[in-house]
Amino acid sequence: MKILFIIMQYLLPQHLLSRLVGKLAQTRIFWLKNLLIERFIKQYGVDMSEALYEDHRDYENFNSFFTRELKPGAREIANDPNVIACPADGAISQLGDICDGRIFQAKGHEYSLATLVGNNEDALPYRNGKFATVYLSPKDYHRVHMPVDGKLIATHYIPGQLFSVNQTTAENVDNLFARNERLVCVFETPVGPMAMILVGAMIVAGIETVWGGQVAPPPKTVQSQRFDNVQTVALKKGEEMGRFKLGSTVILLFGENAMEWLSAFNAGTETRMGEALGTIAPNSDA
Repeated sequence: MKILFIIMQYLLPQHLLSRLVGKLAQTRIFWLKNLLIERFIKQYGVDMSEALYEDHRDYENFNSFFTRELKPGAREIANDPNVIACPADGAISQLGDICDGRIFQAKGHEYSLATLVGNNEDALPYRNGKFATVYLSPKDYHRVHMPVDGKLIATHYIPGQLFSVNQTTAENVDNLFARNERLVCVFETPVGPMAMILVGAMIVAGIETVWGGQVAPPPKTVQSQRFDNVQTVALKKGEEMGRFKLGSTVILLFGENAMEWLSAFNAGTETRMGEALGTIAPNSDA
């Protein structure tokens, strides 16, 4: 079954399927959007008790339900200035060291940091740093938040394929995260340079940021934007920075000797947005 699942992903029209699902997720036809949301909640066991609006009928369409806001206080943000907070609900796919520009994907698979972020120059600050890959499953809260205070320096939208990003696919598709559609967001932080990469996936209808709205899907060309000399986008730890319309993956990158992941986190560990995920290294140059 796993092999069939992988083969089907190669054969399916990934972008067409994803965009069609995106259109369906925008429908405001009352009975249809309520049916979609109700079936989804039952299928994936979504906990609506922590949502700001618990009644699924209160959402104007499936997208607004999927990117639902939580009640105030539903997530506590680790406020210690030496702590790096988790950016999203989900589970750790992998985390650890970036070894000479290579990132571990799954057993038998690794991929190029430079390909992930777009080029060698942008990869240089993280070449021997740290990475964490957080997978957001369908049942999870799908807004992405800042792990530390940060000032946005640049974004790079990189077009690509739309494979699923679940563990089965990660274990069987080479260079998965460096070949899928993605948005690379580069921040200046108290711990040095940090990149947050929002990775698209099969039937993900869109990626949004709080400063620019929907970013993907745009035209299928690389799109870069500088913010350091144009406008100031400064976000505090715990503030929302983006969201997925249907689930996907967030990858965090930090520089060498900047921080350490907490030992409690390994591949498969569940995460909650705002909890302590790492610490700033005592000898950090930041």
